[in-house]
Amino acid sequence: MTLDPNAPRFRVRPPANWVNDPNGPFRWRDRYHLFYQYNPAAPVHADIHWGHASSRDLARWEHHPIALTPTPGGPDEAGCWSGCVVDDDGVPTAVYTGIDRDHTGLGAICLARAADPDDPALTEWKPLPTPVVSGPPAGLDVVMFRDPFVFRHAGRRWALVGAGHADGTPSVLLYDCDDLADWRFAGVLLDGNDPVAMDAFGDKAVGWECPQLLVTPGGDWVLVVSLWDGDPWTTGYLTGALEPAADGSPAFRPRVGGRLDHGRDFYAPAVLQEPDRALMWGWSWESRTEQSGWAGVLTAPRVVDVHADGTLRVAPAPELDLLRAPEPFVTGPGEGTRLPDAYDLTVTARTVTTVRLGEGLTLRVDPAEGSLTVRRTGHPEPVTVPLPHDGEPTVRVLVDGSLYEVFAGDRGMVTARVYREPGDAPELAVTGAEATVVGWALVPPALN
Repeated sequence: MTLDPNAPRFRVRPPANWVNDPNGPFRWRDRYHLFYQYNPAAPVHADIHWGHASSRDLARWEHHPIALTPTPGGPDEAGCWSGCVVDDDGVPTAVYTGIDRDHTGLGAICLARAADPDDPALTEWKPLPTPVVSGPPAGLDVVMFRDPFVFRHAGRRWALVGAGHADGTPSVLLYDCDDLADWRFAGVLLDGNDPVAMDAFGDKAVGWECPQLLVTPGGDWVLVVSLWDGDPWTTGYLTGALEPAADGSPAFRPRVGGRLDHGRDFYAPAVLQEPDRALMWGWSWESRTEQSGWAGVLTAPRVVDVHADGTLRVAPAPELDLLRAPEPFVTGPGEGTRLPDAYDLTVTARTVTTVRLGEGLTLRVDPAEGSLTVRRTGHPEPVTVPLPHDGEPTVRVLVDGSLYEVFAGDRGMVTARVYREPGDAPELAVTGAEATVVGWALVPPALN
């Protein structure tokens, strides 16, 4: 069977059918678990289950049976939608959005528990028959309510829920859920009228989906939201402080914010808080109308931190180096080098440099200006993101089939989908007198 060169092989996705939001990244018994929205029957956005994969090293993933399936007649009969996974007194517990046949955009918050916490693969899950939150709080005129995310602050457990209001204002709602079986509405954590959020996002979103909150090793807090305007649009972040309010609930004080990913093919990121870092995955949808029995892929894991000026620092997880072939396929300018289907490429530029990756994507690095411009063939508007002003900035590109993840140092990222036509043999083209290009083909890592 001929492999589809556009199909990612090293990122998390099932062999066929539909994938969207990553859900519940979770560390359990020395394994990383990653769940995702999944239609097991067709490559279309319907009949949503939770798919499941796990890994010891973030590079080699093993697929498991479906974790969550809609329950006929239950609160999730029309789909098991986005959420998270937490350790509840030694029992891995999924906290997710369930919708019934009459949901009208309003979800319920449901729980499912691992049937055997001693199973390192966590292959079996048992949903609770009754939701812990049946719908949005009264009196707020909420018309969008979904995507719970549980976190800890000051020794207590809290949850965020994404929301949108009838007047078009997006918000993140806050719940006290120290006891996962007993949730109490604790107010609005933040909404679109906040001046920092308005400056960062404008008024383009009518709802904030998939809210995620993480803390960096330096003590900065980062709120990540997906900006919903009736269709998936883009993603944003706010950095700041999480402080106790007068009633003891956490209050988020944003400092600065901006676009999380500057591409148009990245949405619904989910984060995993570890003691010394935070990891993030996103969903990349198809920007072509015809698929070959599959649709959607999750991005590579990214490490999230904050610069001294409050802006976001994002870089590929170092474990991804395990996927590099032992020897690079290109070192030097590399003009005319044939590009493999999946590779990891770095470009270090001392003067203005243009790098064309086949016919689909072109990068222009300007060290003096401190900018990276990404142009995708067929899209008239290029994307420009800042680069570090360090004299010799490095751009890294992770390519897996049609999934292109571009990192402008650690200052910005652009996720794009670029598709080959039958018979395409993409080549590397470099214009720039003082540039170094090093690239490794991606290969399955050796078994330990």
